[in-house]
Amino acid sequence: MQSGLNLRPAAALDFVSLGALVHRLDPGVIPFRKASAFQVHVSGGEFNVAANLSDCFRLKTGLASAMVDYPLGDLIAERVRAMGVTPFYKYFQHDGVHGPNMATVYSDRGQGVRAPVVFYNRCNEAAAQLKPGDFNWREIFAGGVRWFHSGGIFAALSSTTAETIIEAMQAAKAAGAVTSFDLNYRAKLWNIAGGPERAVAVLDRIIKHVDVLVGNEEDLQLGLGIPGPDVTARSKLDPSAFFSMMGNVTRKHPNVKIVATTLREVHSTNRHSWGAVAWIDGATYISPTCELDVIDRVGGGDGYASGFFHGLLTGESPQDAVNLGWAHGALLTTFPGDTTMATMEQVRAFARGGSARIQR
Repeated sequence: MQSGLNLRPAAALDFVSLGALVHRLDPGVIPFRKASAFQVHVSGGEFNVAANLSDCFRLKTGLASAMVDYPLGDLIAERVRAMGVTPFYKYFQHDGVHGPNMATVYSDRGQGVRAPVVFYNRCNEAAAQLKPGDFNWREIFAGGVRWFHSGGIFAALSSTTAETIIEAMQAAKAAGAVTSFDLNYRAKLWNIAGGPERAVAVLDRIIKHVDVLVGNEEDLQLGLGIPGPDVTARSKLDPSAFFSMMGNVTRKHPNVKIVATTLREVHSTNRHSWGAVAWIDGATYISPTCELDVIDRVGGGDGYASGFFHGLLTGESPQDAVNLGWAHGALLTTFPGDTTMATMEQVRAFARGGSARIQR
């Protein structure tokens, strides 16, 4: 209870998330407009956390999402299975021409002074069609669930996805689960979903059901409409702006017990300074900092969230939970793709101050 959370000691599932599955086409350092080949990474903010908790941290996890019955759906479903995540799908039939589709994310990693680029094709996305009643939450949670998670990207997809999150949060609470939400504010998505005003109205209704909130000061200001300081002149590794907002967050949402985020100072595409922080039941915790040699930055924030959640779920001290999240997020940026290739032993070694010396 050091975290202020009332966690179930055991359940059939440690963690369940709700969100959209996507596939990301990655040509590496080649700009997409010049690409002739690319890797396919299966992703989704909510899936990434479930996958990391299963594959690296060996917890029992599940994912509720849309799945389309066509070859791209088969590819994505195979990766979900490979990461050890139990799927709970609402199936859609593809008509052979128009869809519905599994969303595509296009990206190139950039290099040095050339920044990464990310853009989307979410046209006629199956996940955007999800609505309350599509999942039998009583059945999904029948054996018990310890933690339920969703995020702001899924909330922005349509008028029904946010309602689906609220339905799931209420069911998770009734099943005795802790609930978390990653604000993940994406202006491109909210701008076509009604703009910042709708984002605040939608997310306000969701956060009323949330125990653990993930988001930086910009997410809090844009997603929750909470006033905050001008942080442009500050170091990105200075947590004071983030911590100064906690009073405003908890006044608006007194149910929130934890708020956590990463700290990142980008020196170049491949060189970042990295840290993490958390406000936990009134106390503040700050990770060490390190210098990252980045291969692929996508998914680093989800890497932090999953390591942090693991620490809380397994009874680590709040400081150790922050450090585990920080270490896992750092390691995740050293792999291509959005989900982990790290082992729990590597994470714990780095969290304790391990080095990159060769392991023999």
